[in-house]
Amino acid sequence: MCSFPRDVDVVDTMIWFPAVKSAPRYEMLQGALGQHATDAAASPVSYLFRDGPSLPDGSDPIACTIEKMDTFNIGRAVVDVDLDPAGAAALARHPDRFIGSVAVDPNHGMDAVRKIEAMHRELGIRGVSLAPAMLSPQVPIDDRRMYPVYAKCVELDLPVFITVGVPGPRVPMAPQRVELLDEVCWFFPELRIVMRHGAEPWDDLAVKLMLKWPNLYYSTSAFAPKRYPRSIVEYANTRGADKVMFAGYYSAGLTWERIFAELADVPFRDEVWPRFLRDNALRVLGLET
Repeated sequence: MCSFPRDVDVVDTMIWFPAVKSAPRYEMLQGALGQHATDAAASPVSYLFRDGPSLPDGSDPIACTIEKMDTFNIGRAVVDVDLDPAGAAALARHPDRFIGSVAVDPNHGMDAVRKIEAMHRELGIRGVSLAPAMLSPQVPIDDRRMYPVYAKCVELDLPVFITVGVPGPRVPMAPQRVELLDEVCWFFPELRIVMRHGAEPWDDLAVKLMLKWPNLYYSTSAFAPKRYPRSIVEYANTRGADKVMFAGYYSAGLTWERIFAELADVPFRDEVWPRFLRDNALRVLGLET
């Protein structure tokens, strides 16, 4: 088994800030889930994950998160500056530790485009995220409503992180079928697309499309390392060393304690680890020095 490196300055491409104990963890995600967020007692993905981390009342989620990041040698992390209540403040206070991203709803038409422009101009965001199945109404990956968002990302040189595969929340999966990426990659060859949340059960197809399209990538968000699809690990170890990047999903469903305990057992080759943990993310986010 290859050894897990302890000296890589990790870039985590998807985190949320933990909520205080008095606020249900579900509330943090409610804005992203729209009308599908109907059960105020539990998260729509609580059947998939144990309770994530929470904080005592009065705690600073940003300071606590940085302390955790230091524990696990996470140098930088991608945060949402709009949906996450602490995101914009974290980016303003610690621009050396956090990388801004913004979720948009293509149903809003040009307002979604203007939102990207404003967040890029005012906060310096480095990415845009889309959750096709969680929108209301849902918007498939290749829908014409998506195209203005994709075009703006190309214009501003921003990657787009797209949730693909069967969604965890109990909503229809059709908008996130992996084959829908094919035409988007063809129409927008300059657009850097990062798949989020596993791509299952179409992970083999995700690999095939990454082989085909130079600017299509994969991140490991929402999956504990012991659940990483075998096809993805094999791809990273062969032709895809520059295409697969780390995303921990702290604190929406996973803890860094669990993630890093399990990462040591992932059979990546030695030369793959620095690319997976840091280099690929920095390149895709346009942050290479």
